[in-house]
Amino acid sequence: MAGNEWINGYLEAILDSQAQGIEETQQKPQTSLTLRDGEGEFFNPTKYFVEEVVTGVDETDLHRTWLKVVATRNSRERNSRLENMCWRIWHLTRKKKQLEWEDSQRVANRRLEREQGRRDATEDLSEDLSEGEKGDGLGEILPPETPRLQLQRNSSSVDIWSDDKKENRLYVVLISLHGLVRGENMELGSDSDTGGQVKYVVELARALARMPGVYRVDLFTRQICSSEVDWSYAEPTEMLTTSSAEDCDGDETGESSGAYIIRIPFGPRDKYLPKEILWPYIQEFVDGALAHILNMSKVLGEQIGNGKPVWPYVIHGHYADAGDSAALLSGALNVPMVLTGHSLGRNKLEQLLKQGRQSKEDINSTYKIKRRIEAEELSLDAAELVITSTRQEIDEQWGLYDGFDVKLEKVLRARARRGVNCHGRYMPRMAVIPPGMDFTNVVVQEDTLEGDGELASLAGGAEGSSPKAVPTIWSDVMRFFTNPHKPMILALSRPDPKKNITTLLKAFGECRHLRELANLTLIMGNRDDIDELPSGNASVLTTSLKLIDKYDLYGSVAYPKHHKQSDVPDIYRLAANTKGVFINPALVEPFGLTLIEAAAHGLPMVATKNGGPVDILQALHNGLLVDPHDQEAIANALLKLVSEKNLWNECRINGWKNIHLFSWPEHCRTYLTRVASCRMRHPQWQTDADEMAAQEDEFSLNDSLKDVQDMSLRLSVDGDKPSWNASLDPNSNDPVKQIMSRMKQPEVKSKPEVQGKKQVDNVGSRFPVLRRRERLIVIAVDCYTNEGAPDEKSMVTMIQNINKAVRSDPKMAKNSGFALSTSMPLDELINFFKSAKIQVSEFDTLICSSGSEVYYPGTEEGKLLPDPDYASHIDYRWGNEGLKNTVWKLMNTTAVGGEARNKGSPSLVEEDKPSSNEHCVAYLIKDRSKVMRIDDLRQKLRLRGLRCHPMYCRNSTRLQIVPLLASRSQALRYLFVRWRLNVANMYVVVGEHGDTDYEELISGTHKTVIVKGLVTLGSDALLRSTDLRDDIVPSESPFIGFLKADSPVNEITDILKQLSKAAA
Repeated sequence: MAGNEWINGYLEAILDSQAQGIEETQQKPQTSLTLRDGEGEFFNPTKYFVEEVVTGVDETDLHRTWLKVVATRNSRERNSRLENMCWRIWHLTRKKKQLEWEDSQRVANRRLEREQGRRDATEDLSEDLSEGEKGDGLGEILPPETPRLQLQRNSSSVDIWSDDKKENRLYVVLISLHGLVRGENMELGSDSDTGGQVKYVVELARALARMPGVYRVDLFTRQICSSEVDWSYAEPTEMLTTSSAEDCDGDETGESSGAYIIRIPFGPRDKYLPKEILWPYIQEFVDGALAHILNMSKVLGEQIGNGKPVWPYVIHGHYADAGDSAALLSGALNVPMVLTGHSLGRNKLEQLLKQGRQSKEDINSTYKIKRRIEAEELSLDAAELVITSTRQEIDEQWGLYDGFDVKLEKVLRARARRGVNCHGRYMPRMAVIPPGMDFTNVVVQEDTLEGDGELASLAGGAEGSSPKAVPTIWSDVMRFFTNPHKPMILALSRPDPKKNITTLLKAFGECRHLRELANLTLIMGNRDDIDELPSGNASVLTTSLKLIDKYDLYGSVAYPKHHKQSDVPDIYRLAANTKGVFINPALVEPFGLTLIEAAAHGLPMVATKNGGPVDILQALHNGLLVDPHDQEAIANALLKLVSEKNLWNECRINGWKNIHLFSWPEHCRTYLTRVASCRMRHPQWQTDADEMAAQEDEFSLNDSLKDVQDMSLRLSVDGDKPSWNASLDPNSNDPVKQIMSRMKQPEVKSKPEVQGKKQVDNVGSRFPVLRRRERLIVIAVDCYTNEGAPDEKSMVTMIQNINKAVRSDPKMAKNSGFALSTSMPLDELINFFKSAKIQVSEFDTLICSSGSEVYYPGTEEGKLLPDPDYASHIDYRWGNEGLKNTVWKLMNTTAVGGEARNKGSPSLVEEDKPSSNEHCVAYLIKDRSKVMRIDDLRQKLRLRGLRCHPMYCRNSTRLQIVPLLASRSQALRYLFVRWRLNVANMYVVVGEHGDTDYEELISGTHKTVIVKGLVTLGSDALLRSTDLRDDIVPSESPFIGFLKADSPVNEITDILKQLSKAAA
């Protein structure tokens, strides 16, 4: 701000307009307000301006007001405006100080919460730490993995990825949802969503596909069919590269090998949406991506898997939205997940709050920051590995999250290495793997006279010599210099205040020796008119031009207006040919890709000591680090490299020697090595056996007749019977029933039973019906009384009406199945069925205890079969015993808003053993008005290293905690993966309210029917302190329809038909 000309003029105007008079007239009505606490001084606008505004308040809006003030001719009106402006400054400063105080309080509270969580976790770990565990340093836990030496140091426990991995034939999935993603002619910078991340993921996909052992890479993004963007973004598939014959053996190549961009439609098809608007459609993407992965796994199985499906080796999410998606996909497929944050929500929130211009509410409204942070926390819960570019990102950014604690991670890692029980606690592994670069176009030139010859030719060399063709950008730069042969100091960045270009100019201008020895080139983006640029960029450019004039740097500083992306390598080469230096003086640099680019072209570097350059310099050893606020240090470092030729040559050679550490092959080798060290997960069931059983069942008379008989097993809707269906009458005249009774003769039992393990060994032939369903009607209505008992009358009536609606349409009735999804445990659900006179066999599947159990009707009447693989499928990071102790303590010591309860207060919960099972911990709620919300409970569990899915259910009378990636919505995706019953062909019936997992049941490509007036009370009010429903559930969707509780059957039929036409 110090470089703007209006500051001095404004300060003089305050003084000229008798600021003292303003003080005297304004201090009376504001006597309670002082400049600083304890000083007792009255408000002084001049002093406030100098001490606070110049150093802290963003001046953009104030500048506009000042211009109006200057243009005012009437002295009285001008003085009045100046007075108002002074008070405006004062209020802005007070607001900023208030926000800073709130921020400091929040940070202090967060630190206390983290320390308490760490203490609780340590106390609960029953075994004392050994001396070895106490001595493990953070350096061992968080090593930068890029330098080969450090990677080899850990090779005793990690098998480094090498060329002998060809036989692996891996399938890798990358996800990057927002922005415009394509392989060629990337529109980088077209908007804030299409930037470095797009370039990174495309190059990563190409590089991974070229690695030995990687057969196919799919990069998922959004399909955009809009006239606003190029038609190429509507193409469902784009090939990036194919596996070459030298990468794979001849029998391993296939038409599906290589890298591809896969565009999945989700959200409005005809609109390009910024990332902040994509949140409600994330689950649509998950369902679409899941369908593609299942199809591709089958195709790859035929090509390289000997007929067995080839599942993704890893699912890698980039940014928060893709991390959220990757977590759900990895849970549905039971495969490992990797996360790269790129930029983080909590860090951005901290920065915006420090600016003091927006409240938390305004920030969330603009950036959807709370939804983003929630997605990042879920991504941390599910990720096996988090990839960062620098150590700074781990320490200063991921350290802000509930789901990551460096100290607790150290304890848990030490215990895991020694095989000691961690009681269900987990912290994700952080790995520093800097982005790779493509150096194929970089020509490493030895020290020759070629560069000097080109420069001499460009500068008008020896008389009679013919000019040599040189890049155009060289001419654009050299025309600024009086002596173009001097070494060039090169800075390349956008004109952002954070890039600290003005400090570099001051350092150069005030060091006479540096000016005499070198030229300075500033590549500050592209511009036509400075006045048309954003205010921050315009301010930097204006200040730079004034500093050039102030220090009379004409002939020594170049600042071209335009350059193309393709010119950048030539700019680096020009600086290297002059034996120059590259500098990045940013206040904070998250990574520093330009430093690597410069090193590849033989340029030593001077860089900020804040952020990623520290790691880069440790790997390359090709320059010096400086304090970006110290002008003298900047000048001395530049002067040292420019004047000491031996040091310059040493840095140049070191850069070339070590630059391979930042190449894409090295990045991918390190990447695959780290992923290989993760806990490898994959679907547990024997899909080949199931498919064989399915083929056998197709020719089975028993199953064929069962299809004919199927609708006769459905609920009877004749008359006004309270029963949904009568028992099958063996004496019926129906010929189908007669044949069935002769073939099967089932044993009739009065009580449905769950078949034991011996009965589910041959599970392939036990579930023929669900496997062949074309659509599934899922009843997930959370309709309970105030005591948490099922509202029998409302639920049974709705079930009967839905069944009638399905049966009334012959097309819909054919091959339609029914499922019930509930938070009730199986025994209670069976009792409900008996009371309502509903036969269990009338459902194809039962999802019980909030998605922790899945059952199917057996071949014998009244039998129930638990899914034999579901328990192992959802067991990921489940800590049953550790959860029980921690949840009991938290729920009885913490109240609404996370406040501590008084000692001796009655307990708020008690264990609900009848509702608990191996993967569900259940509690009865005694006083629902005093319990903490789900987001508070989940935060406290994360701080203690526990990863799970807590939810209130049954009208807030129960608390149930299930595994992290288990839920009623994820159970539907499990049925899709397990039985190939596409989620897009499922119809989920819910009320207006429900359990706290209710939102998850609405979004997605399945069809949702919301029944208004059926559920008047639910548990969803206890979900969050801030309502984020609009960021989770789309306000309008072709997949969502509405009914009234008293809607007749024909209206239900109509809405089901209408939804069936909605294309996923």
